[in-house]
Formats: sequence, structure tokens, C-alpha cells
Amino acid sequence: MQIIVVGTVAFDSIETPFGSVDKILGGSAVYITLSARFFCPKVGLVAVVGGDFPEENIELLRSRDIDVTGLQVIEDEDTFFWAGKYHYDLNERETLATHLNVLTSFEPVVPEAYTNGSIVCLGNLDPTVQQSVLKQAASPRLAIMDTMNFWIDQTPDALRETLALVDSLIINDSEARQLSGEANLVRAAAVIRGMGPRKLVIKKGEHGALLFTDEGVFSAPAYPLEDIHDPTGAGDSFMGGLVGYLAARGDLSVESFKSAVVYGSAVASYCVERFGPQRLLEITHADIERRVDDFRTIAEIPAPASVFEA
Repeated sequence: MQIIVVGTVAFDSIETPFGSVDKILGGSAVYITLSARFFCPKVGLVAVVGGDFPEENIELLRSRDIDVTGLQVIEDEDTFFWAGKYHYDLNERETLATHLNVLTSFEPVVPEAYTNGSIVCLGNLDPTVQQSVLKQAASPRLAIMDTMNFWIDQTPDALRETLALVDSLIINDSEARQLSGEANLVRAAAVIRGMGPRKLVIKKGEHGALLFTDEGVFSAPAYPLEDIHDPTGAGDSFMGGLVGYLAARGDLSVESFKSAVVYGSAVASYCVERFGPQRLLEITHADIERRVDDFRTIAEIPAPASVFEA
């Protein structure tokens, strides 16, 4: 299966208790594509950058077999920029600056070579932009999207329209509560799935992830890490690993989604070990498989001897 990824390609400046970096490569589409390409050799990028974006960064993506035909370069504008600060609770972050720049007028164009992509992966963007990509794709087998609190708050109607068009949604727990108006995640999932996406993944940070489907609920743990530097790209790396696995399997069943959640979690657990996408440029297929094996051990529930009389 081919994957079409639409999202941001950006500069990020990040500060955490473990260090800081300035204007490094970032953006949802970068993390998604760099994660998906471990599993799928056909990953097409749809995004926009400014004239200030270094050619070496584009070459870096090409060198990882990512098709950048759909990457627009607007020479007289600047690339999207985000700056944020994390405290010791890495689940919470403070946005210091957001400069939309080229994103303010971004009109995605899906190249002809991409239009038969079997999986359309909509990274966090304006829902009207996400809809535009869906309209250009030719009946994908799977349309999966991400969103965030900003779009939930600022563009609720457009977001509802987009949700009605997709098969799957990936969001975090606070976003699920905000979108649904329900504090309880089980109730929240029922409300959100009623909006369109029948397969829903709710990320819970260091507490793992929940997959809600017509067949019930699947829970995957988080990997217990000692070395965490930067959680910025974790959610997008999770999404990339998940869709990459599904594409590689060619199977969109619930059982395949369960395995995809675990593989996505494995890739994301590596991403946070360094600033930016650095670890995604270093790890191998063998590294991912080893971590998936660790997940199996962590999640194993022994069959206990009963203490109740028959």
C-alpha cells in the first residue's frame, strides 16, 4: 500500500529540563513520514515550506526514500515555526511562539503519482486543508487523521465535517475530552466514534494508548524509559509507525490495528530519546522489533491460580 502524508514541515525551537535546541527540523509530516518509511517503501509527502528551508533537509528526506514531489517551496515566504517549553511533567507544554508563515495560504496539491494511495494520513492541520487532500485522493482504503485542541476550539464545524469523512482518528486524552464534552474516556470515545471515525486511538502519554473499535477496547502500555529528552514528535511518530505497519501488512482488520498500535508505540518510544527526529534517523528495523518484543513482555498477564473454591 502507498501512504500519502499531509502535514507540517517546520522549524522547531524546544526547551526541556534536559536541554534545548534552536530551529531544528520538525513538523508533523516529518515525524510521520520518517516513522512510516521503516515499514513502507511508498510514502509520499504533501506539505509546504518557505525559501528559508535548507535544501539539505529536503535531501535528508529523500535519502530516507520519502517522495517529496508534493512538497511545495514558496521562495518569498518563511517556513512554519514553533517554539515550546516543557517542564518536568512532559505531558504538559507551554507554547512560546507560533509563526504560521507559509501555512496561512497553504493549498495542498496531491501529485498525480500519489492519487491512488491506499492510506491517506492527515497530520495535524486546519481541517479544511485535510478535507482538500481527501477530495484529491482516489477512494483510499483508509483515511486516518490527527487534530489538536486549537482546531477543536477554533474550527469546530469544519472539524466535524472532516471527522465524518475519515475511518480513523488519533488524538490524546485531553483532546478527546474537549471534543466530546465527556470527562470519562469510554463515554468520550462513544461520542467521537459517533461523529464518523469507527476506529479511534486515544493516546495517554506515559500511560499508553487505547484503541476503540466495534469489537471493544484494546489497551497498550507505554514503554518505561529512563532517557527522555523531547516528547514533541512522539504522537506523530506513533501515527507514522501505526500507518506504516498497516500499509506493510495490507490488512486493516481490528487485529492488525492492535498490532499497529504496539508498533507505533515502539517507534514513538525511540523518538523521545533525542531532540527532534534524530533517533528516527538512527534506529533500524531490528531496534523496532526488539522494542516490540519488550512490549509483549511488559504487557503479559500471567494466568493466576484461582484462590476461590469451585
